[in-house]
Amino acid sequence: MVTRSPFSLEGRRALVTGANTGIGQGIALALAEAGATVVAAGRSSMAETQKLIVEAGGTCLPLQVDLQQNGIAARVIDEAQALAGPLDILVNNAGIIRRADALDFSESDWDEVMNLNLKANFFLAQAFAKAALAAGRTGRIVNIASLLSFQGGIRVASYTASKSGLAGLTRLLACEWAAKGINVNAIAPGYVESNNTEALRADPERNAAILGRIPAGRWGRPSDIGGAAVFLASDAACYVHGAILPVDGGWLAR
Repeated sequence: MVTRSPFSLEGRRALVTGANTGIGQGIALALAEAGATVVAAGRSSMAETQKLIVEAGGTCLPLQVDLQQNGIAARVIDEAQALAGPLDILVNNAGIIRRADALDFSESDWDEVMNLNLKANFFLAQAFAKAALAAGRTGRIVNIASLLSFQGGIRVASYTASKSGLAGLTRLLACEWAAKGINVNAIAPGYVESNNTEALRADPERNAAILGRIPAGRWGRPSDIGGAAVFLASDAACYVHGAILPVDGGWLAR
């Protein structure tokens, strides 16, 4: 008798935000390879992500949206479900970073980061949960937190605040929704090769210092985060609620 793997996402439908590149693209591809139909959402073209998923034998449905617009969350969930059907999985990955000394940090940079990284993620989770519960369905929410959910960092005041807040929201939503069949967890990526870390990797001193601190001896890859997302979205994690899972090459263990 053949039994379904607890890690399989066959028949599931997932919305991944910020899926055009980097971590979001890696997560979208991993979910598709595990069998999910993926709605890839964000402001930029999803053509590259769609191509990778199709080449891997999966299904990707692009959805172009600006997640920083006020009141857009419910519309995004509605549009994603119109494309794919009732959603089973939400991956809140979309995010931005702004760098400046705390003494010089601007209000506009603060607001832009907090609006996308924290506010938009909360209201997407809310809209997703409302739709699932109204239909009598269970669901999985995976938020993309950061090492800066645990540490302070430097020159990234709004990013650190938003990712610390997202870790807190993950725990709060897990407390409220676990008994309702909605699993809410987060992944805290370490230093991953992405657009957000391009400036760090291009700085020889910072790059060397970061690599010297990572026990694994390398920067993370988007696929490293994708595997963790598949786990948290799958039946294998059905009793995992409110976890913040570091995927950091051992950074926090140092």
